[in-house]
Amino acid sequence: MWRRIKAACHWAWRIFARPSVHFGLGFLTLGGFVGGVVFWGAFNTALEVTNTEAFCISCHEMEANPYEELTRTVHFSNRSGVRASCPDCHVPHNWTDKIARKMQASKEVWGHIFGTIDTRRKFLDHRLELAKHEWARLKANDSLECRNCHSEAAMDFGKQTDRAADIHRRFLISGEATCIDCHKGIAHQLPNMENVEPGWIAPAEMRSSKTHGSDPDAESVLRYLASLDRN
Repeated sequence: MWRRIKAACHWAWRIFARPSVHFGLGFLTLGGFVGGVVFWGAFNTALEVTNTEAFCISCHEMEANPYEELTRTVHFSNRSGVRASCPDCHVPHNWTDKIARKMQASKEVWGHIFGTIDTRRKFLDHRLELAKHEWARLKANDSLECRNCHSEAAMDFGKQTDRAADIHRRFLISGEATCIDCHKGIAHQLPNMENVEPGWIAPAEMRSSKTHGSDPDAESVLRYLASLDRN
């Protein structure tokens, strides 16, 4: 088997290395350069086209479900007039991270082709699974997409509520927690959180009995934190 592979590689190299009979070296070099520029331009153009909100919601299941929910949140309409689009939250800005995310997202094409969530009922049935995938991804990359716009270095803690500022100082700055640990459900509705491990809950001394009750469960904590983002 190895002999055949070696022979095939040797044959391919002879074809590749054989001098051109009809074209000069300068012409081939220039042609290769021009071809490379055209390919790179086309590649980046296609990359940017697939990195727009219009492309994201061109599929009915995306426009009728996640996008519709986004339009009712502070990330879509707010006093500052800054709107986050689908790629802002789901695609990193750094080129290498963006390419890795695009390769990962290519698998989602199969879901569209086979109609995995092409109805509202199917979407609701898969909501928890989809949410877990995104939570795990953002947890693994330290909420990279959140940091496309939000930076703890730029936070004015004096303009935050005392509780939010305290949590950010103690847990976000130290790296003990990341954005997605607390801020679930800020752009899309939460799935049924019953028996779902939230990942992180504020320590007992930081839980306000006035807000949460004497013994809050994970779901109430997550919903309270999400409500802060919406207001």
